[in-house]
Amino acid sequence: MKYEQFIFESYEFDQISKVLNLRYAFDDALHFTETFHFDFAFADYDSVALDLAFQSLFFLAGISYFKMYVPSEIIIRTGAIDPDMAAFLSSTYEKGLGEFFYINNLNPRTAVNFPQNIVAVRAVRTNSTGILIGIGGGKDSLVSVELLRKSNLDIATWSLNHRPQLTPLIERIGLPHYWVEREIDPQIQELNEAGALNGHIPISAIFAAVGTVVGILSGRRDHVVSNEQSANEPTLEYDGVAINHQYSKSQEFEQSYQALLHGRFDDTQRYYSSLRPLSELRIAEIFSSIGFEKYHDVFSSCNRAFTHDSDHMFWDGKCAKCAFVFLALTPFIERSTLETLFGGKNLLLDSSLQLTYRQLLGIEGNKPLDCVGEVKESRAAMELAFRQYPDLRAAYEFELPDGYNWRSLATHAIPADVYDTLQSSLQNLPK
Repeated sequence: MKYEQFIFESYEFDQISKVLNLRYAFDDALHFTETFHFDFAFADYDSVALDLAFQSLFFLAGISYFKMYVPSEIIIRTGAIDPDMAAFLSSTYEKGLGEFFYINNLNPRTAVNFPQNIVAVRAVRTNSTGILIGIGGGKDSLVSVELLRKSNLDIATWSLNHRPQLTPLIERIGLPHYWVEREIDPQIQELNEAGALNGHIPISAIFAAVGTVVGILSGRRDHVVSNEQSANEPTLEYDGVAINHQYSKSQEFEQSYQALLHGRFDDTQRYYSSLRPLSELRIAEIFSSIGFEKYHDVFSSCNRAFTHDSDHMFWDGKCAKCAFVFLALTPFIERSTLETLFGGKNLLLDSSLQLTYRQLLGIEGNKPLDCVGEVKESRAAMELAFRQYPDLRAAYEFELPDGYNWRSLATHAIPADVYDTLQSSLQNLPK
């Protein structure tokens, strides 16, 4: 089936039920409705600011539907698209769908053109304070929580879906929490089974927009995510184009969304990653010292723990994410304790994962299409792991870049006031 137009039809919010409906269509023939339920008590909020945040979410969430047929024309029936929004959306769709284009053998230079329908948006300032940390279930967001908890900042957390899996973790964190549930139109699965295109989307871009909505509804200023430096590294090259599985976790996207927010809310709604200056290996070291003992039985970074048919946290011990996390934690967690976390398995000694480790180390093929560390930090982690597993040297031969220091701080886009707090927390970590 081929469609010519993707239509952003409308969005509507019911304050009583706390449900936002987003409506999309292809050629006025195929219609979809997606819902978000904001299941928490609202603070006093500016309705104009909330509407601007809803529009960003409306436009970004549409990518889940647009990708099925990738039509050449986009129609906006509801919502304001100024030049800044048009440029932001086009860039996010094109770069965020890079892996999708690769998997489906499509042109990686496919243009996604959003039409403009206004000249400019008038900024609205919100009366917001405090920090909102997104919780995904893994070690990274827990490091953000524990580092920022050491300050006197007003902190809360939020999450999207997976309430059964996340409830024990949220209770362990012990901070105010805001639950959000997203329900995608069930037609997507039916159409995929019938031949519609499927593949990875920049889901963290949607999370960014949802977090801004939650911030306005809860009266909080800062939406903090936990994306590390390694999210900037492309996963592979396809037809001369760098493809990054983690584009919407990258610093490029972060700064692009920051600019969009500033144009709409000045400095009253902020978005940034508190872990951007850190390598994954450094985050693993920090988590081992201030988070592992507290959260070892209620956290997971394994994507398969968050599928629709799962209701609890677990590690499957088979995927690239599990393989990388096991490697990253190996230098810092006692061997038997780490094996217990993975159901008694030692992933470094699992022959079925040898190819995965060779990919992570840049020895063979491309990096896995997953949220894993840079090649150089995987090599640094493996070099440290050789102290426990000297026999692995024969299987993994590589060189480390001269002067590479996985503990050094890298570039970031964290507001100066928060960065000072983070640096103080880092300097006072247990030795």
